[in-house]
Amino acid sequence: MLLYQPEVGYCYNSDSIFLYDFISSFNPKGRVLDVGAGCGIVGLLVARDNPKVMLEAIEKQEAFVEYATNNARVNKIDYKIHKKDFLDFEDEKKYDYIISNPPFYSDNISVSKNDMLFNARYNINLPLRDFFKKVSQLLKPRAHFIFCYDASQFGLICAELERFKLRAVNVRFVHPKIDKGASLVMIHVRNGSSSLMNIQKPMVSFDGEEFTQEVKEIYKKASTKSVKCHL
Repeated sequence: MLLYQPEVGYCYNSDSIFLYDFISSFNPKGRVLDVGAGCGIVGLLVARDNPKVMLEAIEKQEAFVEYATNNARVNKIDYKIHKKDFLDFEDEKKYDYIISNPPFYSDNISVSKNDMLFNARYNINLPLRDFFKKVSQLLKPRAHFIFCYDASQFGLICAELERFKLRAVNVRFVHPKIDKGASLVMIHVRNGSSSLMNIQKPMVSFDGEEFTQEVKEIYKKASTKSVKCHL
């Protein structure tokens, strides 16, 4: 998949590639909404590999709307993108899947002065409680919400999900190396579920200085090529 990205500012990283693979493991179909689409990578990869997906996206930054729209056209994927703040978004039909690689850096750390980076990275732009409340309003009963987040906030995530009757049913932690703590968590949520949580085996990114075999296979399956340019 050919993906055009900004020359300066936020670019996708391994989080998006891992999340795409995690989402695809649940064989998504029906109406899918990619929240905070950026250049479109997560939703477009999911739609490419899952032909029963009807893909929509929401993105509030004009520049990213242009990149995502262009990437959908170049890769011949049907795409409807809403230029809007997710917290202001309404849809009466509701969705079968909501997917997202949201901004999850805390604003307690040094904040970028670049507007694109600030909106894409920091959770002050999409607080967990507001995020999950809106997700709960847009999901069909028993529908799916799949996203990734900072692993250190997992306890808070679960508490906030329960507030809106959203239940984490599948969880996978991502560790940079086998002897390092988790840096990322990928979470599959069901709306109104009472199921117990299934904690999958951890993903490990690196073996020494190289990707692990699993990660190599994920990147091979994604098969992305990034071109940085100005549209």
